[in-house]
Amino acid sequence: MKVAIAEDSGLLRAGIARLITDAGHRVVAEASDGPGFLSAVEEHPPDVAVVDVRMPPGFKDEGLKAALEARRRRPGLAVLVLSQYVEERYGRELLESGMEGTGYLLKDRVADVAEFVSALESVGSGGTVLDPEVVGQLLARRRRNEGLASLTPREGEVLALVAEGRTNQAIAKALFVTGGAVEKHVKSIFGKLGLPQGEADHRRVLAVLAYLRG
Repeated sequence: MKVAIAEDSGLLRAGIARLITDAGHRVVAEASDGPGFLSAVEEHPPDVAVVDVRMPPGFKDEGLKAALEARRRRPGLAVLVLSQYVEERYGRELLESGMEGTGYLLKDRVADVAEFVSALESVGSGGTVLDPEVVGQLLARRRRNEGLASLTPREGEVLALVAEGRTNQAIAKALFVTGGAVEKHVKSIFGKLGLPQGEADHRRVLAVLAYLRG
């Protein structure tokens, strides 16, 4: 994959670039701020962008805004955002900007090379990945959505793992159940959330959106 990196810390940016190239992918652009990132993406179009949420000059959500603008200019651009802290709205805004190729990880996850590369490749192939810390906070929050409230405890566990970007096979392994059991749980979740019939991957993302909204 061709990857663009937007990160104001030169040391971290170099480290991420090294991880990406060591995994067999190509870094086509690097930037230290939002405007530079947008220019780089225009000049060297990537398949996926790795973007720090907080960047100069305000260190608030400049990176997120740049990522959303890049996706507006290049529909379908896969985006993996990195954040120092858990902010649920970041994941929600990204998912709402595009139904495929979205990831939100805490920066600490970069230290786990296998996990970071797996998330990058999943997002690059159109998957959705949310940091487990975000999922944990969502689980602890009171649900307002009636569909979510109707889920059984096991269905809640399955949806939490779906939100982390796990496949049915990976979910089955994590919960020590069969793949058929997971498939039944996922089908039940779609029904309780009132998701329309259609492509399974599309409905998985809609389920995660409902999960984020609470």
